[in-house]
Amino acid sequence: MDLKDKHALITGGGTGIGLAIARDLAAKGARVTITGRRQEVLEEVAGDTLTPLAMDVRDEADVQAKIAQAVAQNGPMQICIPNAGIAEGRGLHKTDMAFWRNMMATNLDGAFLTIRESLSSMRQTDWGRVIAISSVAGLRGLPGAACYSASKHGMIGLIRSLSEDYMGQPFTFNAICPGYVDTPIITRNTESIAQRTGMDTDKAREVMVGMNRHKRLVEADEIAAAVAWLVGPGSQSVNGQTIEIAGGQM
Repeated sequence: MDLKDKHALITGGGTGIGLAIARDLAAKGARVTITGRRQEVLEEVAGDTLTPLAMDVRDEADVQAKIAQAVAQNGPMQICIPNAGIAEGRGLHKTDMAFWRNMMATNLDGAFLTIRESLSSMRQTDWGRVIAISSVAGLRGLPGAACYSASKHGMIGLIRSLSEDYMGQPFTFNAICPGYVDTPIITRNTESIAQRTGMDTDKAREVMVGMNRHKRLVEADEIAAAVAWLVGPGSQSVNGQTIEIAGGQM
């Protein structure tokens, strides 16, 4: 696959799934911009192949300015990967407005702003791919995670509507819905579950592993491989879809 001269933007690109996607697309020849809130984290992983750019997806003005800067530096945005997100569970009776708003601002507003600004230059080209990193929580509600599930359902609704809006044009919109992926988020959630429930960390980790049908954590490279297929030849008729990567039927 040759993605030479294709500019890809991955939000939340400094760690985990986002970094795996960024490195894979760069290896295939794309010019890759990675964003996150901490410039130092991005610079540590960028090397010579990735362009690090601090950006807060919750801030409309910052998203507008930074994507314009990325386009000026690396050309029109033709691959857009809204990946930045928060994954945290909380019972509804313990969910205050600040928690709800921050989750929505990051997971849903952030995806909306990233896609909207990327489309400004993408629509001036003859090819583009938008691939949102949602979750199996976007397809079925997860217990104890109503806020998170709602944000990921919203992301899928956005993607499906955009696929209809641009039907027949050379742009596709899809969502990847992973189960539990072996990233730093798993470590943080393991500690959170252990604190909330009193179980030890090994048991807490087993809870998340057990949620995947094949009883193992998904690797970040597996998500990157799905993205590579969606930006590769032969995927042009895959549009408005949710692709589950969770080890079995959900």
